[in-house]
Amino acid sequence: MVSIVTIVSMGCKIKMDITTIQLSKEMRDKISSFGMKGESYDVILKRIYALAVKEQLRQFFMDDEGFISIEDARKELDKKWPRSK
Repeated sequence: MVSIVTIVSMGCKIKMDITTIQLSKEMRDKISSFGMKGESYDVILKRIYALAVKEQLRQFFMDDEGFISIEDARKELDKKWPRSK
């Protein structure tokens, strides 16, 4: 089900498509535990989504698979091109 709702915020009218999703009561309660009094599920889920995106990016950039440490790279460099003394 999709309905169009007009929201007035700070003097601006915003039209939004609103959908209905089915959740168990248990999941609804878990989602609401992340919110503050008076927050809509839309606001709560947007915040959870933003945190999930940040976590995915952090995992992507911090993944060390296929990389070596600086110390190991220096050791390999010294083996391949020893410094003259």
